[in-house]
Amino acid sequence: MSKVNVVNVLVLDNPCFFNNQFQFEIVFDSYEDLPEDLEWKIIYVGSAESEEYDQVLDSVLVGPIPAGTHKFLFQAPPPDSSKIPVADCVGITVLLLTCSYKEREFVRIGYYVNVEYADPEIRENPPAIPDFTKLQRNILATNPRVTKFTIDWGESVPNNNQIADNNNVTSPTTENNIHPPNNISSTDLQTDETRKTDTLEIPNEIKSNINLENECQSNNISMEITS
Repeated sequence: MSKVNVVNVLVLDNPCFFNNQFQFEIVFDSYEDLPEDLEWKIIYVGSAESEEYDQVLDSVLVGPIPAGTHKFLFQAPPPDSSKIPVADCVGITVLLLTCSYKEREFVRIGYYVNVEYADPEIRENPPAIPDFTKLQRNILATNPRVTKFTIDWGESVPNNNQIADNNNVTSPTTENNIHPPNNISSTDLQTDETRKTDTLEIPNEIKSNINLENECQSNNISMEITS
């Protein structure tokens, strides 16, 4: 059984311009005290053709984690546009939010992202060289793909053959499956309910907060405990 459950992920400042930072408000439950840090990552998939274009936008350590409900703001810079193939700058891609404990990934949340020009005229006649100052991105936050993995939360060596927790959302997804298909359109993304494996609902309220100063090892996050 997982000792941590992601209750809610709220995508902030969305849609927005391509060069804006990413902002996620994350709420998770810890069912017992965790002496080690949780490592959270935001990964931008630069191309469906190869993982070499994947960019880790930021990685943060949060912990130690006492039992209870926790909330924090995770901010990350936009991807380095020079590392994205020209053919993949505009269109559909994928953004991944992952969390690991002791270097063992136990949850991965994938979002489809539609990148296009805000101006309809430029959209109809795009420049040969992408102009990132005029591009906007739209994270399809209502249709996340959530994959959970069973891990050893103790002291033993990590198992490379992680098995999905059948009591959770879905079986582990291969890297090829989480990369954006080449033939998908923005219309498909908005209407295809088969891609929705789990919707993380927003809690109705977050109760009184206790600040966890010095517990979050990053300048880009703030952490709270709710009782």
